[in-house]
Amino acid sequence: MIQLQSVWKVYSAGSAKVPALADVSFQVAKGEFVVLAGPSGAGKTTLLRLLYRDELPTEGEVQVAGREVIGLRRWQIPQLRRAIGIVFQDARLLPGRTVYDNVAFVLRVLGTPRREIVPRVFQSLKAVGLQAKAQAFPAQLSQGEQQRAALARALVKEPPLLLADEPTGNLDEVMADEILELLKEIWRRGTTVLLATHRLSLAGQLKRRTLILELGRLVKDEG
Repeated sequence: MIQLQSVWKVYSAGSAKVPALADVSFQVAKGEFVVLAGPSGAGKTTLLRLLYRDELPTEGEVQVAGREVIGLRRWQIPQLRRAIGIVFQDARLLPGRTVYDNVAFVLRVLGTPRREIVPRVFQSLKAVGLQAKAQAFPAQLSQGEQQRAALARALVKEPPLLLADEPTGNLDEVMADEILELLKEIWRRGTTVLLATHRLSLAGQLKRRTLILELGRLVKDEG
């Protein structure tokens, strides 16, 4: 599902070259649940941005869902992103739209037939326990509910791969545990999950394979 080979990402800071990722190589197989752990500034978000083609590597190869990401033409990038669900630390819901409309918006953009949108949205909301909040606006939700709505939005297009970038970072322990349980349930249903977190304790809690980044280098691949 994911393959990185000798990937570097180097930024310019004045006359200096600063590596955000340095010679990173690993694979994630279809159906795996993998934790990408490391402190802030380790390169986790940069790595995820390479996977959904928001940035390009300076060197190396990146393959996602059978596609060589670097060589994609502009019109092929949306096709790649249709195969990827993405959840961020902040839910990034559209504030002026209901929960239902936030989730349905994805399907409308993809050109999904109208008759399919309603059942798919409610199926996605049911999966995260939010069907009763379909007509609520983001401001009426708790932070945990907002993150569950973001998960529903990511899942409604039924992607084979889910990227989660610090999805529990703004949540208290109880809400964070709820989100982790949802991610595990999503994985059990067959979705490949890559979860980025700065909390090494979370990696231990999940008991899943863990990739540890430090200063842009992959220093451990455990489990």
